[in-house]
Amino acid sequence: MSGYIPHTPEERQAMLSVIGVSREEDLLTEIPAALRARALPQLPPACTELELQRLFGAWAGENRPAGSMLSLLGAGAYDHAIPSIIGQLIGRSEFYTAYTPYQAEMSQGLLQAIYEYQTMICELTAMDVANASVYDGASALAEAALMAMRVTKRSTVAVAGTLHPHYRRVLESYLQGMACTIQTLPVANGITDPDGAAASLGPSCAAVIVQHPNFFGCLEEARELTGAARKAGALSVVSFDPLSLGVLQRPGDYGADIAVAEGQPLGIPLQYGGPYLGMLACRGEFVRK
Repeated sequence: MSGYIPHTPEERQAMLSVIGVSREEDLLTEIPAALRARALPQLPPACTELELQRLFGAWAGENRPAGSMLSLLGAGAYDHAIPSIIGQLIGRSEFYTAYTPYQAEMSQGLLQAIYEYQTMICELTAMDVANASVYDGASALAEAALMAMRVTKRSTVAVAGTLHPHYRRVLESYLQGMACTIQTLPVANGITDPDGAAASLGPSCAAVIVQHPNFFGCLEEARELTGAARKAGALSVVSFDPLSLGVLQRPGDYGADIAVAEGQPLGIPLQYGGPYLGMLACRGEFVRK
């Protein structure tokens, strides 16, 4: 343990004398002055957690080329600030457990967390029921399409041309080998054309799938597209950004039947691209589907 006890000034001077120098600075003569450590920067008198993270991040960034770690890919994966307390809370034993939810005597905290999550999703989307998540936003959208086909007994899925292309590919994978058709809705000026979409929907249409805001960041005519789906006897499926509902109408408020989303923007780390959290909510009459 003696090796961890700080040296006294007398002990340090004795060691320097043995080495043959008078000051500790003399040990650094081989290092150019421009490369030697300067005085450590001072912390501001008071700052928030996020401000402190940014400050230390800026200091750490001096060790690498500026901007080399910045990601602007977006498209469903966003690097949002996550308060440190979140990790502490979700790591508590009553929430973080290896036991499965059906073992109620061992998982009351997990059951409570699921209940709170489902309640929040219903309030966020203005829907009646929500599941306890699927893998990611793309698989949630594909599950919504399958659900719509089961409800309507129809075989065509109409998809907005402004949908995330990865979501489209996942949907195609889910429906591969099934007796169904994927129809692409017309696009004009970065959004789905409501009139063109309404005119293109046939009697076999099971679902009209729209992303709002869409992949290009544009706002769709969501209410009109929902009305077109209902007029055609199809279900309206809306893929939304959960953070956008802070300023946009909720899917249930403009008549959507099923709402799906990628939950990563709510505060999940990027994790090399997922999978993240697939959110799915719907109207009460579809609860058994």
